[in-house]
Amino acid sequence: MKRFTLLQFTLWLLALCAGVVANIMVFHSYGVHKQDAMQAQLQRFLDLQPAMTTEQVAAQAPALAEQLVAIMPVHKLWLRDGNGEVLSAKTQRTEENFIAQLAQAQFDTIRSQFAVSQDAELRVEFIADLNDMADAFEQGLIYFVLVITFICFIPIASLKTAFRGYRRRIADIVANIIDQFVTSNDMPEPINRAFADNKLKLKLATQISPALNRLQAHLGLQMENIASSAQEIKKEAYKDVVTELGNRNMFVEYYERHIEHANGECFGCIALVRGTELQHINQSKGYQQGDEYIRSIADILTAGIRNYGSASVFRLNSSDFAVVLPNTPPKEVERFATQIQTKFNQYQKLHELASVAYTGIVPYDQHKPLGELLANVDVAMNIAQSKHANAWHVQRPEDISESAVQGTQNWRKVINDMLEKQSVNLAIQPIMPLGKSSVAYSEIQARFRDEEDHLLPTSSFMAMADQLGKSVELDQMIIEHSLNAIKNRNLSAQYFGINVSAASAHDDKFVIWLERRLIREGDFAQRLVFEISELGLQQNIAASKRFVGMLHRTGARLTVERFGVGLTSFKFFREIKPDYIKMDASYTRGLEDDKNNQYFMRLMVDLAHRIGVRVFAEGVESLEEKQIIEQLCLDGAQGYFIEKPKELL
Repeated sequence: MKRFTLLQFTLWLLALCAGVVANIMVFHSYGVHKQDAMQAQLQRFLDLQPAMTTEQVAAQAPALAEQLVAIMPVHKLWLRDGNGEVLSAKTQRTEENFIAQLAQAQFDTIRSQFAVSQDAELRVEFIADLNDMADAFEQGLIYFVLVITFICFIPIASLKTAFRGYRRRIADIVANIIDQFVTSNDMPEPINRAFADNKLKLKLATQISPALNRLQAHLGLQMENIASSAQEIKKEAYKDVVTELGNRNMFVEYYERHIEHANGECFGCIALVRGTELQHINQSKGYQQGDEYIRSIADILTAGIRNYGSASVFRLNSSDFAVVLPNTPPKEVERFATQIQTKFNQYQKLHELASVAYTGIVPYDQHKPLGELLANVDVAMNIAQSKHANAWHVQRPEDISESAVQGTQNWRKVINDMLEKQSVNLAIQPIMPLGKSSVAYSEIQARFRDEEDHLLPTSSFMAMADQLGKSVELDQMIIEHSLNAIKNRNLSAQYFGINVSAASAHDDKFVIWLERRLIREGDFAQRLVFEISELGLQQNIAASKRFVGMLHRTGARLTVERFGVGLTSFKFFREIKPDYIKMDASYTRGLEDDKNNQYFMRLMVDLAHRIGVRVFAEGVESLEEKQIIEQLCLDGAQGYFIEKPKELL
């Protein structure tokens, strides 16, 4: 029966393959003939058209495209001028018939066809729609398959009926044997007594018993391996790559297990340590130095908790660390904070930084929700950042509301002082053109210092300005200082980029102010590029479109920075219509070894170039990264390897 079935199936398979191949070959022959006929018909049509100028061709292209689509079965149609530029394009469908797909894959049946007018001012390119013909061939193939299936498998069905009863009996016996195995987790011994009522059952049980016992041992071993692998995967998933500390997931699990749902009483303190210089180091010295800075903070914290028993350190995100100090009262935590502040001060002096890290501390007790605790420690962090460099602040429960106001007021005072004194330092970092591109610009970066001339953390400063509703005033100050600095240094012939917050871009009064300011600048406005983050633009698409429209009316341009971290889509391209996009630095780091990032960047470059958008890369720190970026056809590169930021006096 088995050999007969195999023979019948082989004959059926051979007949099926022969039928499919013959069907595809005939379809290919007819398809080529039909396309040639369509090309000849199109050429005759163009020959009958009167001579037209380039302007007439461009004007009549849409109507001519509609006419051609109406009289010719085409999948796609392009009308081009004498220089090859697309004047009109039409697409009739998006899916191809199965037979057409096979013929295309094997013989490249469906090809682009061309026809050119006598004066060479109009060129028509089309891809024929052969779906109707392919449907007919497919229907014939289905009938053929049904016939040969009937001829080949009817004998098998006849024999199969004869053996059906026997198979059912064997299946029942085997099922009974397996049930015995599942019930006892082993084959009953001796087998001859368990299945002595039936000779066939006894024989099958004797043959199956060793296999089932081996299966039992194999499954046990596999379960042990799976449990071990799951444990290893969990460890890797809970470990930070840069510092090898536990990550945010491990911190959440630790808090839920040992604090929020702990058995018995528990108390202690949690410290949030924020490395506020990370962004500055990444931009000025490169991401490798940024990683070294983060590792140094981790080493300082790890050394600082050695005398605190069961204390633990976790890295929550790029610049934030959490230190859990169980059974430690606030007074003792103050000594801990003072010790690590001393270490931070030493590190700051050694590496010539404006600061290293700030620390916010809150006590905790049992069953306190993590969200509430993190909100309180964030208030403590705001207060610490408004003090001197590397400061710390302990946030006690009774001072929560008062301290939150105090931290906000401190930041408000700092920001208002900056605005009142019009105090801002400017630095520039150029974007180097790559390949055939010749258009790039230098990005102007803002820096802020307090009364003691300490460099404030830019990310915290801008975040608090946005929270306090000062983004518009701050952006206006930066733009005014940038324009004045450019004029004073006679740099009006160069191109410059200026960062603008999403809050300002979506503010109607700011948009009106900036439009009037750019109009006063005249032709110089055409050399200004305004950078806004992708996430910021996506917060309000309608307001973003109005802002971009204003920039283009005045001659200025738009760069979408940190591109790739949001919900990137073709719809975003069409609605915003940027001039440049700047890929987020996370796509550049280790690009030479990351094929996924290479593929994504290449895809973005192809998509952007098709609609006239140039693509830049930021965070370029090595020759290998620059070479890969050039191979991917990006238009410019920015980063520590290209040139460091330098002060704009």
